[in-house]
Amino acid sequence: MDDLSLYEKGEPFDPYTVMLFKGLQVVAFLFFLALSVMNPPQSAGSVNTKAEYIITMTWPDLHPDDVDLSVEDPMGKLVWYRQRDVGLMHLERDDQGNYKDTILVKGAKLTAKDGMVIKGETVVNPLNQETVTIRGIVPGEYVVNVSLYRAITGKPVPVTVNIDKINPRVESVHHSTVVLSRRAEEITVARFTIAASGEVSKVTTNEPKVLLGPSAPK
Repeated sequence: MDDLSLYEKGEPFDPYTVMLFKGLQVVAFLFFLALSVMNPPQSAGSVNTKAEYIITMTWPDLHPDDVDLSVEDPMGKLVWYRQRDVGLMHLERDDQGNYKDTILVKGAKLTAKDGMVIKGETVVNPLNQETVTIRGIVPGEYVVNVSLYRAITGKPVPVTVNIDKINPRVESVHHSTVVLSRRAEEITVARFTIAASGEVSKVTTNEPKVLLGPSAPK
């Protein structure tokens, strides 16, 4: 035990000095412990993107027409541009064609990437897309509709819809393209049923159901 002493052999032993030294060690330890609790490490840019299903609607890039996606859950709740969060469903963005897809940027050097088109000080996002996420399992039937709110071109618009199950792995539930030909036209792209297990038990494409109607306000 003599080898573990803080003092050299023959040196006088002062218990008060030892107690003071040990006390300082305890205070320092408690200080750093409290500091770590008050300031936990932050994960920069972390976003919780957990979802069970993702429904994605796209139409041609840079197209000026305004196409809308709406989804009804088994409880009759409707997610659309007027109600982007309802139940366990969330509409990421109300994309209105090329409206508000162009911004002016000054005093910045930008590089063309991620589908962005750079023209001098003008930044254009060509993508036309709306996405609905289903963030939990509510068993029953879901109805997926697309509608043409603003028909600027006066021509038919091809609209593609993908329904994907993403948890625990990505699986395609439905993929199709429909054509909207006139303003206020609404098409039921698919109706799919989710079982209590979270799996899709049924998909139909020939049972139309009006969700918004021609008088839905923007």
